[in-house]
This record gives sequence, structure tokens and C-alpha cells, in this order.
Amino acid sequence: MSRRSRVRLRPLSRVLVVGGVTAGLTASLLSAAASPAAAAVCNATGITGGDVGSTGSSGSSDLGWGSIDFGSYRADGKKPQGPLPKLKGATTAVSWVTGPRSPERTDARFGITATDVGVPWDNGSGQVLMAFGDTWGKCAGQMVWRHNTMLRSDANSNLDKAIRFPTAIPGSVRSGASVTPAHPTYSQPMFNAIGVRNTEVGRIPTGGISINGIQFLSFMSIHKWLGPGRWATNYSAIAVSRNNGQTWTVDNNTIRANLELTVPGVPQITQGHSRFQMGAFLRSGDYIYQYGTPNGRHGSAFVARFRPADILNLNRYQYFRGGNAWSPNPADAAPIVGRPVSEMSVAYNNHLKKFVMLTERAGTVMMRTSPTPVGPWSGERVLISNKQSSGLYTPYIHPRSSGKNLYFVVSRWDDYNVMLARTDLSKL
Repeated sequence: MSRRSRVRLRPLSRVLVVGGVTAGLTASLLSAAASPAAAAVCNATGITGGDVGSTGSSGSSDLGWGSIDFGSYRADGKKPQGPLPKLKGATTAVSWVTGPRSPERTDARFGITATDVGVPWDNGSGQVLMAFGDTWGKCAGQMVWRHNTMLRSDANSNLDKAIRFPTAIPGSVRSGASVTPAHPTYSQPMFNAIGVRNTEVGRIPTGGISINGIQFLSFMSIHKWLGPGRWATNYSAIAVSRNNGQTWTVDNNTIRANLELTVPGVPQITQGHSRFQMGAFLRSGDYIYQYGTPNGRHGSAFVARFRPADILNLNRYQYFRGGNAWSPNPADAAPIVGRPVSEMSVAYNNHLKKFVMLTERAGTVMMRTSPTPVGPWSGERVLISNKQSSGLYTPYIHPRSSGKNLYFVVSRWDDYNVMLARTDLSKL
């Protein structure tokens, strides 16, 4: 095992020795990040590293807060949000979803001045939940940062105008966000990373789904940010909420370590898990499909499937190996779309009568279609060119899309905020 792998895994407890190779897994990294052992000024879930009063130079020497990392966005949330871009062609920018220019003023109502990702999914009871990545916003009069957060949107929002969020109410699991009585306009993190460089600098959501009223969120644990579109992950995993996203618990059984290594009897360490460091969900027929890509935006896309009741049991996952063949071994997964593939989302469209996949490459948002969840997938169709609006990434299909109008959210780096867009599929 390389020195880099040892550094990455050492904070993960439950040490296993296999042929003289030491591989760590799960507990201390997860428990340290999840435990609110030290009081945080704004975050009820514990210190994130960007809480009010933190300088990043003091704190627990055991966790090494002196090497703290404040996420992928390093402008303290002060980068001004520009006007909504004016697009030409089949796609229209509808409105900002987040930021000071958003119709919902997420900066003032939820403490979300700058953020990205915005993974949307149907919660199964009349709302659409949205999970965001690194987020800056005001709390206690200062600009602070958190690893992630979530908003609940009105499922009856007129998507031709905006995505609407109810007012946040402390203790209400149906209100716009999870907030505390002390800070009722500051949406809480869903769960924290340790926030220490070269260990874990973030936990970023990649896909969400509701099963029997329980919310499941796939996320990736970021080991280190690298060059543009490149980062290293420790693992991917699934977090679970049984109260509509009010609180979350990471299920350690769903961890997929980013190692090309198999430890017999330990499904979390299995060769091939590196292909599923980012995951998007699709429900179709009797199965839920999970579309995976390696860390970064330069790998191929793969797909697994499982019965809804088995979402937390990696031993019951099947991996598509081509044709009509499936395998229980993730190392057998065959690419369904060749590299480079970014974060993605997949949904069935009843206008095209096909499955639709959205991805991004070099700032251009693209669509592929397929008659089945596994392919064959078509070539790329451009929805938004990077010449029209640069710095776009993470396109996610809104679950209320239907007919010829394909609604999706997409982040723009220059503003570090999320917008809502609409593509008229009849004009492509």
C-alpha cells in the first residue's frame, strides 16, 4: 500500500491486518465528525471548522485543528452573485435558487449566501428536498462556513418562476430548513466532516432518494482537493434520516472505501468501490439504480442496482457488466458511458419516452438518452454551452420535471450559487 493510502486510512479505526497490510475502516473518522463533543456557536451538530470565533489555528491538538480546511470555496462567501445569465436556444435560466439574488433570499432566510450542488429528490410526502455542498452564510453577525446543508422546497412550486422554500421553524420537520431556536435563520449542517487537511476536508452530497418515508443521501468524503475537476476521496457512503432531513446518521455499513483492495468478509473494502465514489439514484420497476463515477470529473460511469429494501446492504447490490449480465462484484462493473464523466443525474422523461442523463464537461451541460436504465446511451446533446455561461457544474434533474420541459438545477462557480434552468426538449 502506498504511503498516501496509509495517510488516508490511518484515521479510520477498526484496524484490519491482511498479509501485513494495515487497512483502517470507519469508526474514529465518522464518530469524531458526527459527535458534538465540543460546543459550536452556530452549528448544533458540532464544530465544522468554520464556526464563529474559529481561527483555524487553535483547538484540539488531538484532531489537528491547526491544519483545518475551510472547504472548496475560499472567498469567505463574499464573492458577489451576478445577474442570472441570459441563455440562447432551447434552455432558459429561470431563476437563482440560492444567494442574495434568489427570489427566496436564502441568504437572509436560511444563512445561505453562497453554496453549490443542490441535489433534489422527492421526499415521498409532498416536498422536494435539496442537499447542498460547502456553504457560506451569516450567523451571529459573522460569515461562517459549513460542510453541507439542506432545504425543503414546496413541491407545488411553479418551476417556470422559482423554487419556493417555506419559512424555517425550529423543531418543525416540514419547514424550510432544520434550524435551532438560537439561530432560526441559519440552516444547520446535515453532518460534519473532521475538516482537517490530508484527512477529511468535506462531505459532499451526490444523490438522494426516499424509500417508505425514510430519506437516503449518498455523499463522498473528500480527502484532498486537487486540480480543477480533480479531488481524492476517502470513501462514499449513505446517510439516513427518519425525520424528513431534520437529523442524519451515517450508516457505516454502506461505506465504500476508495481502495483497489479486497478484504474478505468486509464488504466496505472491496475492489471496484472506487467506481462508485459519487452516486445518483433512479427508481425504475422493481429496482433502484445507482449511477457511479470515480472521484473527480475524469472517469467513466458505471451502474449498480438493488431492491429498495436492500439499500443499506452492499452484499445485495448487483453491478452491470454489459448485455444482460449482472454481478455481485463491483470490480466486474463495466462502463456505461466512457470518460470523462462528471457528477450526474438520471430520470425517465415521458415526452421523449426515454431515460435522460445530465452531465457536465468543461463547463458545458450535456444530455444523453437511453431506452433502458443501463443503456445504450446516446451521444451528447448540449443543453448549455460554456460559451453562454462559463463555470457550470453539477446538473441535477428536478423530480417535478415532466413532458417537454426538462427542469434542472446547476451550479455556477463564478457566483458560487445554484440556479434553476429549463430546457424545451421539443426544440433540441
